[in-house]
Amino acid sequence: MRKMLGLLLAFSILTSCANSPEITVTPPALTASTPEPDSVTPAFSDTVTLTAPPAATDDFFTQMGISLPAPICTTLTQSQTEGPYYIPDTPERHSLLEEGMPGTRLILVGYVLDQNCQSLPNAWLDFWQADSNGEYDNTDYSLRGHQFTDSQGRYYLETILPGLYASRPIVHIHVKVRPEGGEVVTSQLYFPAQPMEGLTVQTEDKGDYLLGYFNFVVQR
Repeated sequence: MRKMLGLLLAFSILTSCANSPEITVTPPALTASTPEPDSVTPAFSDTVTLTAPPAATDDFFTQMGISLPAPICTTLTQSQTEGPYYIPDTPERHSLLEEGMPGTRLILVGYVLDQNCQSLPNAWLDFWQADSNGEYDNTDYSLRGHQFTDSQGRYYLETILPGLYASRPIVHIHVKVRPEGGEVVTSQLYFPAQPMEGLTVQTEDKGDYLLGYFNFVVQR
């Protein structure tokens, strides 16, 4: 009897399983994840220039309210010795001023002109000078820089009044001028307290700075 009941129970379970719906287990879809990128390395240049472009000459003259007098071209700017302290390949800049630099602020403005008093655009000027203590920076480019005249042949230089030094007790600024396609003229600029004929800067005291005028006249 027990054997018969066991057979009936087994038959019942088999029948139930056969009639139940089929269950399909679908594994979850695998989504490819993109790994977070490492920090991006920026493009790198072998030479990094940090010098800001010089201010437009028109903007500077307008901002400072400077009007250049009509040029007078009587003689060519005379050459003078280069001296022992010239360094080539100076930075291109209109301002030689540095934060905290001692000395009287000087703004030097004018034209570069030819022998016919015609203005010379794109003329190259290279300035160098001593600091207020009469010392030159001979290892770097402090108080040294070059620039080019604008479309009207104008230049401007922001600097300080140089100091005196024992071996040459006269205030002066060195300069090289070259008209586009022409020859270099090496000279020096002087000031009214110690004038030099044909090379003296005309100055105006503006209170917080000294404004100087000088026109270079060169052979084109």
